[in-house]
Amino acid sequence: MRIIRNIISLTLIAIVVFYFIESAETSPKEVVSNITNVAKEKRNDLQSKIVPEETVSSIPLEGDIFSWIGKTQQELAGHLGEPSRVDQSAYDYEWWVYRDTATQYIQFGIEDNKIITIYATGEKLETKPVHVGQAYEDIRHHFNFTNEVTYKEGISTYTFRLSEEDLRMRPLVKINDNTFIQFYFDTFTSKLSSLRILSANTLLKHRPYEIEYRGKLPNEPELTEDEWAKIEKGMEQQIVDITNVMRNQHGIDKLDWEESVSNVAYQHSKDMAENNYFSHYSLNGNGLKERLEVESVFYTAAGENIAAQYPDAPAAMEGWLNSEGHREALFNDEYTHIGVGVYRFYYTQNFLGKPL
Repeated sequence: MRIIRNIISLTLIAIVVFYFIESAETSPKEVVSNITNVAKEKRNDLQSKIVPEETVSSIPLEGDIFSWIGKTQQELAGHLGEPSRVDQSAYDYEWWVYRDTATQYIQFGIEDNKIITIYATGEKLETKPVHVGQAYEDIRHHFNFTNEVTYKEGISTYTFRLSEEDLRMRPLVKINDNTFIQFYFDTFTSKLSSLRILSANTLLKHRPYEIEYRGKLPNEPELTEDEWAKIEKGMEQQIVDITNVMRNQHGIDKLDWEESVSNVAYQHSKDMAENNYFSHYSLNGNGLKERLEVESVFYTAAGENIAAQYPDAPAAMEGWLNSEGHREALFNDEYTHIGVGVYRFYYTQNFLGKPL
């Protein structure tokens, strides 16, 4: 490994750990610490933190989905037709959503008329040499998962460091100099749940792993209230769609949208964000039962999932999938309806069972 010597530079370590619900089974939150004024006696330590250059040859991928990175929205529309809808993201690109309500779901992220990221889950996806439902070990042997993945752009270098949990749930693979794949696994079955293909710049915007870098990170976009409202609505719909695809994969009926429950969920997400807490119970002690009573919602069974600080709806969904309590709610066949409320990066998913 070649180490660049005689350089004392600013090193920023951004640890992104996402957190959700009361258990800490998967907990992404972000902590940034600045290291400055490095003394001469710390020089060797600094050198050890400078990420190395890396030479990567492209990994051959046969599936059609991988070929879409870099293509235009006109090419996408010409091949797949108009999307089911277009959702705003919080990262300067928009999602073109293509879905079958029960079996297949794909989001294409488009920025400046170019496809820069794709999230896909469900059946019969063109993702050779892998497929949703494939065993972890089969995919690991093909792609050789590692706990460090490096990206270099000019004189800037970035190393994504994956924890043991990351390696089990969402290993990262660089498939060429500027493109990565996140494999999302269901750790309860050790099978592939979904996958995300993304450009290096998109990965740096999401920051889903601990990252050590020399250079600078993309600026976070400054969003207006109106822009946030559109982003939140899009993420709510994405959560409903992905929930139903996941339920279908487990042989469970899809859920119908319930607007009144969505309002309850949104108010709880907003309350948590604005009052800086994270709990199923509001600061006044009210739980889901009391919140539903306020809206006069009738039900025979109810449940709730909450999450915070995931970069987007697909990431939050994969987090819920890999937590026992949230998973039970996702796959509970008593539930018939769903309401979702997203405020900034706080997510609430409410389930209801209602008589047929």
